[in-house]
Amino acid sequence: MKFIPELRFPELENQAGWNNKKLGDHDISNILRGGSPRPITDYLTDNDEGLNWLKIGDVDKESKFVINTEDKVLPSALSKTREVFPGDLIMSNSMSFGRPYILKIQTCIHDGWIALTEINQEIDTDFLYYLILSDGSQRYFTNSAAGGGIKNLNAEIIKKLPIAVPSIIEEQQKIASCLSSLDELIAAHNDKLDALKDHKKGLLQNLFPQEGETVPKVRFPEFENDGEWGEKKLGEIGDPLMCKRVFKEQTTPNPENGIPFYKIGTFGKEPDSYISPELYEEFKSKYNFPNKGDILISASGTIGRLVVYDGEPAYFQDSNLVWLGHPEKEVSNDFLYYCYSIVNWQTSDGGVIKRLYNSDLKTISIKFPENEAEQQKIASCLSALNELISAQTEKIEQLQQHKKGLMQGLFPKIES
Repeated sequence: MKFIPELRFPELENQAGWNNKKLGDHDISNILRGGSPRPITDYLTDNDEGLNWLKIGDVDKESKFVINTEDKVLPSALSKTREVFPGDLIMSNSMSFGRPYILKIQTCIHDGWIALTEINQEIDTDFLYYLILSDGSQRYFTNSAAGGGIKNLNAEIIKKLPIAVPSIIEEQQKIASCLSSLDELIAAHNDKLDALKDHKKGLLQNLFPQEGETVPKVRFPEFENDGEWGEKKLGEIGDPLMCKRVFKEQTTPNPENGIPFYKIGTFGKEPDSYISPELYEEFKSKYNFPNKGDILISASGTIGRLVVYDGEPAYFQDSNLVWLGHPEKEVSNDFLYYCYSIVNWQTSDGGVIKRLYNSDLKTISIKFPENEAEQQKIASCLSALNELISAQTEKIEQLQQHKKGLMQGLFPKIES
């Protein structure tokens, strides 16, 4: 059978259709499972002349390439494992199965890896990488994976992956080059995002006084002579508050039936529960309810996640989502948001707080300048940086969606 993709480069539109193959066909690749040198401790070595030993943890899940390993093994391990080479592809047979990586190094693999070796010279390795990543291939792996709770692949399943390959290698290379360029662009934007986040982290460290200090390392010039910052416990500034309890039978999953009700699992995300407008208005008028601009804090699960209430109709789960009710006379909410961002939400011994009780929140100390203008200047600076980070994140998501659309069009749809 011949297949033709929806999208084709103009100079290749008159080329023949793509050939129907299986990934394990002899004219495509040889597919092998890694070995089992156990116990591995008997083979590990610190000798520089040892062989590279690839573990699952050595692979960056977002990367296209495998470029190094943490450990090495003795050459005797080759009797029980398998060595693979630059240009070979590997895939995990469990966990994030179906995700390919291109080797840049020579290494030994254990039985958690499946290798695509001896790839035909008429098959472009980068093209094969993207072909395996395509929706059709990934759907095949998901549908074909064996096992109960934990799904896994084996060499036989991978060998039977139905693929379509252009009859000329130039078309393969053109597709691979297009997608590789897009990956490089996404990587560059990810680097920029990381740089912005690092810059924000540095600003948070320098714009707020460190432990044992009363003034920050970096201060806006107009406030340099304003003296020391104040310090208070949150309980001295305001009172921890929460909404009135809503019971499960008072909610509905139907969005047409009411007001969004955010629980700890949907906090900062899309709601999956709603309450009636009547109950919302009653509880809002009778009980505690956040003002626009109040900062909601997750008090269970991942402690300290923050969402600023935007004033739109919504209700929030009691005890799990709390806020500090205060008149903003001493500390503005805009500034308080960034105070929360640097709070260490941990126990005194370094453990993780399992639940943030009101008593815990009240004892947390924050430092703040008494001049409201300085608070606002710091908050505005950090908010502007947050907007850049959000815009950069959105740009990356758009590029990823563009790549997804391209891959759907550049590879023919094959029913497996």
